[in-house]
Amino acid sequence: MQMGYLAVFLILLLPIPFAASTLVEKKFKECLMTQLDGNSESIEKIIFTTSSSLYTQVLLSLEQNPRWVNSSWRPLLILTPFHESEIQAAIRCSRELGLQIRVRSGGHDYEGLSFLCRVPFVMVDLINIRSIEVSLADETAWVQAGASLGELYYKISKASGVHGFPAGTCPSVGIGGHISGGGVGTMLRKHGLAADHVVDAYLIDADGKIHDRKSMGEDVFWAIRGGSAASFGVILAWKISLVRVPPIVTVFNVERTLEEGANNLIHRWQYTAPELHEDLFIRIVAQNSGDKSKTFKATFNSLFLGGIDKLIPLMNESFPELGLQAKDCTEMNWIQSVLFIAGFNRDDPLELLLNRITTSKSSFKAKSDFVKEPIPKTGLEGAWKVVVEEDTLAMLIMEPYGGRMNEISESEIPFPHRKGNLYNIQYLVKWEVNSMEESKRHLHWAKMIYRYMTPYVSKSPRAAYFNYKDLDLGKNKHHKTSYSKASVWGKKYFKGNFRRLAQIKTKFDPQNFFRNEQSIPLLNFYYSLLNFY
Repeated sequence: MQMGYLAVFLILLLPIPFAASTLVEKKFKECLMTQLDGNSESIEKIIFTTSSSLYTQVLLSLEQNPRWVNSSWRPLLILTPFHESEIQAAIRCSRELGLQIRVRSGGHDYEGLSFLCRVPFVMVDLINIRSIEVSLADETAWVQAGASLGELYYKISKASGVHGFPAGTCPSVGIGGHISGGGVGTMLRKHGLAADHVVDAYLIDADGKIHDRKSMGEDVFWAIRGGSAASFGVILAWKISLVRVPPIVTVFNVERTLEEGANNLIHRWQYTAPELHEDLFIRIVAQNSGDKSKTFKATFNSLFLGGIDKLIPLMNESFPELGLQAKDCTEMNWIQSVLFIAGFNRDDPLELLLNRITTSKSSFKAKSDFVKEPIPKTGLEGAWKVVVEEDTLAMLIMEPYGGRMNEISESEIPFPHRKGNLYNIQYLVKWEVNSMEESKRHLHWAKMIYRYMTPYVSKSPRAAYFNYKDLDLGKNKHHKTSYSKASVWGKKYFKGNFRRLAQIKTKFDPQNFFRNEQSIPLLNFYYSLLNFY
């Protein structure tokens, strides 16, 4: 090892304030210069050090949870590459200097793992790696990892009025991370997950080599579709298959309070929603009023892939208790429904889908569960009591499975939550005052509702959705987490697929370069020790 890099390595063994030094920055820039054939002008355009005037602006530009704003675990350097070669160089230089690397595609990681790390690290921000190429000839699209869901939906809609893609409901979410965790959306009962529709990918490994599906092999290709792609490399792009959507779809929001029978309706919904025709998706947002009034409402939020004339008879037959009428429904095209589900109006400009930066941001904490048996009415009543006790916005988002999800094997891709799951619950609490005291109080509520729900949700393991990242389930220790300890949280996300993921990880990234607090561990603990020492 050269003396210069030995000095950097010794610095990185010290606490982070010492590691964030000009020496590290200098050595990293020198390494990039070497990797990129001495193009210093292009390097200065893409690298932001802690002393850069734009560092904080770039760091916080896509940050979606102010809860992390005051963290001291910030990157030593931020890279905003325009070309894949710059990402390859960043990987090689990070390895050479003993730095960790984190990748941000949209900034929506629930625990901030794309831009926070307890050890010295470089953040690669993919904001400039976001091209989308739609091919109607074979009904596919290549989507770079830095593109948002909204940008993808927008681009598809400009190419076709009868194509769509079954991914998430939040337009600003980055496609890179979303698909790597599965990708749940309003068309999952008809078409499955976003990850179910990936047919190829470009992935950069720990040596900086770019792989497609053929060169990475079917095992790795299996792993990155729902099994934490960030554990295996840096996703550059996904090739996805588009789905057909009808020219007219129907949406509705029906609100009910407890006085209007919301609890009975939710209880009935558990039996009905997973068994409905696969064209019909009805989720529930059960929430308080966000203040101390202790009021509660449930919103039945729906997308139907067809017109009102077909929806009303279907609802009258399958879920008459809701009392849905034609006046409650609105017909529109698919891309307008994307706006509607995201909280916009049907006639709002489609360009709103391109907005990646939200002006109003709240701190939040989320947890998740899967439900396999209907919860009794008394159990639901108790949950709503916990919800209204919180004095800021708290909610349960309940999304039905069934349909196509029942037909896909739980080992087809790493996402295992298929047949036998009635619905998924996301517990979400938001607050405005970003202080340690306030955060602690609201985090307590999240743990309280999660504890209350224990008797009513999946068991052995108590399952969770990987994209609703939750470090309360457990986390890796830097370098030293064994497979058995990681299994505590890993089997909640991946069940029986977790061991296979660890086997693939051990073979593809044996030095465990791509790691974070909930990355797939090496199968053999001794690999970690050998690489640490």
